[in-house]
Amino acid sequence: MPRRNSRRILCVFPRYTPSFGTFEYSYSLTMGTQAFMPPQGILLIAAALPKHWQVRFIDENMQPATDRDFAWADAIFVSGMHIQRRQIDDIGRRAHRFDKVTVLGGPSVSSCPHYYPSFDYLHIGEIGDATDDLIAILARDVTRPEHQVLLKTKTRRDLADLPAPAYELAKIDRYLLGSIQFSSGCPYKCEFCDIPGLYGRVPRLKTPQQIIAELDGLVDAGVAGSVYFVDDNFIANRKAVAALLPHLIAWQKRRGYPTGLSCEATLNIARTPDILAMMREAGFETIFCGIETPEPDALREMDKKQNLALPILEAVRAINRYGMQVVSGIILGLDSDTPDTGRRILDFIDQSQIPMLTINLLQALPQTPLWERLAEADRLDDDERRESNVRFLLPYDDVVGMWKDCMKEAYEPEALYARYQYQLENTWANRLRRPASKARLSPKNIRRGLVMLVKIFWTLGVRADYRRTFWRYSWPWLMRGKIEFLIATSVCIHHLVMFARDACAGRTNASNYAHRPRDSAGARAQVAAE
Repeated sequence: MPRRNSRRILCVFPRYTPSFGTFEYSYSLTMGTQAFMPPQGILLIAAALPKHWQVRFIDENMQPATDRDFAWADAIFVSGMHIQRRQIDDIGRRAHRFDKVTVLGGPSVSSCPHYYPSFDYLHIGEIGDATDDLIAILARDVTRPEHQVLLKTKTRRDLADLPAPAYELAKIDRYLLGSIQFSSGCPYKCEFCDIPGLYGRVPRLKTPQQIIAELDGLVDAGVAGSVYFVDDNFIANRKAVAALLPHLIAWQKRRGYPTGLSCEATLNIARTPDILAMMREAGFETIFCGIETPEPDALREMDKKQNLALPILEAVRAINRYGMQVVSGIILGLDSDTPDTGRRILDFIDQSQIPMLTINLLQALPQTPLWERLAEADRLDDDERRESNVRFLLPYDDVVGMWKDCMKEAYEPEALYARYQYQLENTWANRLRRPASKARLSPKNIRRGLVMLVKIFWTLGVRADYRRTFWRYSWPWLMRGKIEFLIATSVCIHHLVMFARDACAGRTNASNYAHRPRDSAGARAQVAAE
């Protein structure tokens, strides 16, 4: 018999609109990948619920929640970001058709509660006293309240006291990457960023023991790709990172380097060779750095002076020397932009040889200094037919055209392959040599590699219109035994080429933060067909 006040909670994560960051175009080259990365927030809440409650998790990037799922549940928990706003509302409407109580948490509602008037309970902020209040309310009653109830966290739980996210509820082996969080918050105050407002400027931390336990859980659950530290700034507390890295090194050696690691960090990480050396030994492969713009005056205007600690190209080269590839964020539509900005960005891409860059139109996020400045100047536009909510100083059509030109040239197959060739010679050559361990050469990994090679050869080497370029670069890689590089590179290149083409045709949003409605059926059909 179920225990008294046992509840059935359905946690639903909304679908993303296909974009640069979801990598949907690459799934057809993998062995069963269906989504990008497991969502940390909602899996953490699932783990924090009373142990005698029944909890299910559905990621609608894999499959939609069904009527049967909603009928089973006592309450529906949802979390998401601004870009998922419509999908969030859709889940709420579907739940209400069954008269189920709905609960919404996460970064979007925490920043803009007024976006979601139809949800029954709004959980504002991180896990803490509001979470305890919510659990107590639902333990007493799971009928829908007459009016919306807002629960705001005043006392956050220490990250060191948090349980591991409920990875066991998710299909971890169906994600392109694994995800893990070490810290929350960032000490910097970039004008366009909402992280300090949401999570604070003093980084809060998990313990190394927590991270090792979570890594064990991800690997044991069959994580297929590398594990991504989703911290907004991995080196927000350098002393803590320096203390964590020896534990990661020891774990990799003990487990036989079963997975690579990636993270997000400010570009001034290049000034910490001791940390970079340990990251190399710990198996870090990629660092996402918000370069935003190669122009120093523009960086000063957006209060991103940390990118000026070293010349940008020198910082990128320093990271590459430790075997780590840089992925960069780039923003168009800044007040300092001129008609020549697009050309200067393309020149920077050629000089830096960064293969993957998220080139976005500027989007003003609520609760940021940028939002406040533009609102005061009457430069915010809520017309959802636009690619951005910012009224640029340059003509709108010129900025969008510049973005399309950058996407087209940056992700032309020949240029993209040439940049990856540079990475093979100047970054991968500096990576730590991994052991031929049982974890790396498991039957499942060998089978996955063979399946992906067959799909890559067929899709890129036979069907793709850039197949000549593929073979010109890939055949020498194959002959040199760089099979792991060929697989990883092909997955990225196919996504970037196809996404850029859709972007230039107007089938994708020009900002990863905009929630402009798109008919993505064509893109999804193309992905499925391939």
